[in-house]
Amino acid sequence: MKFFIDTAKVEDIKKANDMGVICGVTTNPSLIAKEGRVFEEVIAEIASIVDGPISGEVKATTTDAEGMIAEGREIAKIHPNMVVKIPMTVEGLKAVKVLTAEGIKTNVTLIFSANQALLAARAGATYVSPFLGRLDDISTRGTDLIAEIAEMFAVAGIETEIIAASVRNPIHVTDCALAGADIATVPYAVIEQMTHHPLTDAGIEKFKKDYIAVFGE
Repeated sequence: MKFFIDTAKVEDIKKANDMGVICGVTTNPSLIAKEGRVFEEVIAEIASIVDGPISGEVKATTTDAEGMIAEGREIAKIHPNMVVKIPMTVEGLKAVKVLTAEGIKTNVTLIFSANQALLAARAGATYVSPFLGRLDDISTRGTDLIAEIAEMFAVAGIETEIIAASVRNPIHVTDCALAGADIATVPYAVIEQMTHHPLTDAGIEKFKKDYIAVFGE
């Protein structure tokens, strides 16, 4: 399973990229709004850091296919690595069909059922993004959805990649990998949490003490 980072915070993207663990970035209108910056400027800066797919979403207020298509074309022009993020709606599927026919990669977001993922894939989506955390919030296991989509795509020979989104903790990451997700898009805080284990920390401290005891500082 590959890793994308889910943020529009350039500082966090740089830190994750320096670790060598991410190969793409996902953003959304809420993440861009938090940064208080111009969308195109943020995306261009991200593209200068990460050499991989970068999902930029159409405006949250754009609900018609024609508008999404127009915005998608503009997003695609920002950088060759751009992926147009489209909401899972009837109009969104129409936009995906047109953009895909034009060679523009798409990521259908806000997926909460296997049927939605199947429709998005058949419309031509490059990626589908099922949301784990939000399903967990309503007492539904998000990783079960990942496994169901992965099995369905394998049976049907569908090449659309599954991006596990709304990942909130390291356990989510492990479960997504085991469930068959192609990619997990995670906040920087979760990536950082994944690097830690109390036994690792204790081991490092012991090695330090043993070294100092023999060789000094």
